[in-house]
Amino acid sequence: MIERHEDEGTRKLDPHLTRRLFGYLRPYRGRAALSVLLIIVSSLLELAGPAIVGIAIDLFVVTPAEPPVAGVSRTLWEWLDANGWSIAPITGINLAAGAYLFALVGGFVVLYSQMVLMNMMGQYVMADMRRQVFGHLQKLDVQYYDKNPVGRLITRVTTDVDALNEMFTAGFVSIFGDIVVLAGIVAVLFVLDWKLALVLFSILPFIVLTSVWFRNGARRTYRMTRARIAAINAFLQEHISGVGVVQLFNRQKAESQKFEGLNARHRDANLESIWYYSIFYPVIELIQSIGIALIVWYGGGQVVQETLTLGALIAFFSYAQRFYEPISDLSEKYNILQGAMAASERIFKLVDTPVGIESGPAHGRPAPEVNSIEFRNVWFAYNDEEWVLKDVSFRVARGEKVALVGHTGAGKTTVTNLLVRFYDIQRGSILINGTDIREIELGELRRLFAIVQQDFFLFSGTMEENITLGDSSISNDRMQKAAEKVQADRFIRKLPEEYATQVRERGAGLSVGEKQLISFARALAFDPPVLILDEATSSIDTETERLIQQGISALMEGRTSIVIAHRLSTIRSADQILVFHHGEIRERGTHEELIRLEGLYWKLYELQYREEARPLGTPSAMPAASG
Repeated sequence: MIERHEDEGTRKLDPHLTRRLFGYLRPYRGRAALSVLLIIVSSLLELAGPAIVGIAIDLFVVTPAEPPVAGVSRTLWEWLDANGWSIAPITGINLAAGAYLFALVGGFVVLYSQMVLMNMMGQYVMADMRRQVFGHLQKLDVQYYDKNPVGRLITRVTTDVDALNEMFTAGFVSIFGDIVVLAGIVAVLFVLDWKLALVLFSILPFIVLTSVWFRNGARRTYRMTRARIAAINAFLQEHISGVGVVQLFNRQKAESQKFEGLNARHRDANLESIWYYSIFYPVIELIQSIGIALIVWYGGGQVVQETLTLGALIAFFSYAQRFYEPISDLSEKYNILQGAMAASERIFKLVDTPVGIESGPAHGRPAPEVNSIEFRNVWFAYNDEEWVLKDVSFRVARGEKVALVGHTGAGKTTVTNLLVRFYDIQRGSILINGTDIREIELGELRRLFAIVQQDFFLFSGTMEENITLGDSSISNDRMQKAAEKVQADRFIRKLPEEYATQVRERGAGLSVGEKQLISFARALAFDPPVLILDEATSSIDTETERLIQQGISALMEGRTSIVIAHRLSTIRSADQILVFHHGEIRERGTHEELIRLEGLYWKLYELQYREEARPLGTPSAMPAASG
């Protein structure tokens, strides 16, 4: 399964990961500090409410003739009496109500400001992180993408970054606020009545055990859910891109069954997570109810015995109810932090992936013209020592047209991939103007080439943007002349908005030939000294090919060209033809020289000539089976 590479295990809070995550807050440390200050103020205002109610009941509702037996109410009574102040009950109730309303409104304003501040900061942090991840993805070599599903990488930039947003907006600051509230409630409860506080805290071990059980189970299911959504994303990306193949071979039902399996595993992980939540909160509610019952039993007895005031008991009820909320929140927030740890671990693993193709020094700029390209004893393998190229050596002079031919898998396309350093060779050297390409700055090296590949790619955007790729140095006139030269202008002018017409994803709605012509126009617009055509006309019909051959010939004039083609009729005018077989150059020379040699090239040419001349529907001649 795809998700076998995902880590579904559990991991405790990692100090190194935590420090690294908080590094993203550095540009916003002022906002973070203000947010922490606001959460402290909000917590203090939250603690004020029950105390105000308790004091109001003791002093202005019960209206005792004697000072309250103990606590804050007695202290306030004595202070008012010592200063000669007398407050009428109705006035006192009005003052208490005003203070309570002020605490509520103030708490709302402060909490609102804090949440807006934290959510804004979270969005900025997410944007910074996505920018960093995407920037690193752009630098990674092609070989990395050969081994990692695109859907999983998309999950890193989307779902995993969202998990970190939860941590920054609802995680660490809220945890700090819960700790402040919890500490404040504990302090107030001991001030009100330390014996009653101990009765309430007697149920804490049960809460701790329940929270630990919930935290461990929920953390495991959370990580499973993340891993399995990554598998779903990878599967969806692959099958939406290849939906045509699925439909052509009537594999909809089979692929739906595969997706059902992935979807079911993701559902089951979520259901298991829901089960932990469905147990945790009712159990906490039950324990909380037991705690309230203990307060009624013990606290009520104290009130009857007149060792505790009624106001203090009511305040105790309010604080006891609020005491359990931060404990429950801490367990849930801890899981958010665990999820953030899991997500950050995967994100940082991606960000820390070394760039396989290191750029040459910044001063390594080649000459504006390519006078020579040379492969010198080049060996290359995609995997270990499964050599795709074996001791390949050849030289291309300025202005030459060199053709690479051979059976599929002979190593032709690999040559061009190595030339632009999509991959690096294991042995030998590739030289441009006598300089090893590894000594040339990567951007400058690739600026020397334009490649028209058999697997061309169009982006969402306008026709103009697809030709220029947003390069402001390419003028509108230069772009349109390039399109005219390859005959792409013929169909672009017929579009509703011509060059401003929007191209849908991957060029949907355009024919294969039209997409190919746009890729030709793109190569021409960049006007590089070296042109690489990799099966460039394989997707164009004979009539369209005839129209663009003149433009291609004009483009190649005075320009170094490397052409990979299966249709040998298109390379008869090449200055040099290299015949690849099993990663080696077996023959080299002009078309006439290779035909006279009657070797591999001659066999390929004869075979292709007979296939093209054979009437449609006639079976190919097959060699007789040996008996």
